Amino acid sequence: MSFVIEVDAVSKLYGSGKSQVRALVDATLKIAPGEFISLIGPSGCGKSTLLRNIADLDQPTHGTIRINGKSPRQARLDREFGMVFQSPVLYEWRTVLRNVLLPLEIMGVPSAEAKEKARAMLRLVGLGAFENHHPWQLSGGMQQRVAIARALVFHPPILMMDEPFGALDELTRERLNHELLNLWQRQEKSTVVFVTHSIQEAVFLSSRVVVMSPRPGKIETIVDIDLPRPRTAEMRDQPRFFELVKEVRHSLREDEPLAVVDGAGA
Repeated sequence: MSFVIEVDAVSKLYGSGKSQVRALVDATLKIAPGEFISLIGPSGCGKSTLLRNIADLDQPTHGTIRINGKSPRQARLDREFGMVFQSPVLYEWRTVLRNVLLPLEIMGVPSAEAKEKARAMLRLVGLGAFENHHPWQLSGGMQQRVAIARALVFHPPILMMDEPFGALDELTRERLNHELLNLWQRQEKSTVVFVTHSIQEAVFLSSRVVVMSPRPGKIETIVDIDLPRPRTAEMRDQPRFFELVKEVRHSLREDEPLAVVDGAGA
């Protein structure tokens, strides 16, 4: 089997001597095309560190990472992936349309073509009527949809998401879970790496859930999620869903409990 992301014995150390912190230790993970992978674990377990190393926002101290056979740096330069953070990181002085246009402007896409692509993406995330609004005129959930549209507008084969819904209320979060899955289906199932604190969110969204241990962060186990697709709201009430939630919860260290629904930190 071919893999789009290969993480091989990756460790990340911060500081030196007695103050050295082992944020991530010997992480090994292979991700196939079209998988939706969630990274979950208690605060400080290294899940965001692992994602940042894959996304070339940080570099591992030991080990290697390959994205489509390339280094993370080269994959980033080749625009192999898009990135969505917990905060939407939108430019307040730019309209919704101009925020989504930004990657295409950087890539030098002709203006007419870029606007067509950006408007199509805004329609896809349900914000076609808001292209002339500014971020401060939108709700938190709408701002996050703008950020997702911006990350997907150049059709990257990989999408990396670092707790994108962590700051939202539960109802908005569940709605965006559904919208994200619908968008993922329409985008021909690009590969997604998703960091979350929510067990239920991870189970509902994922193909596999990667459970990480408390610091020093290690990959404790990987839980296959065999819920059928497309995922529906009704699945959250089915016995198999609760069985998988229980399996993921039991895979976490008992001395570091994790909230089932929401949390904060990384």
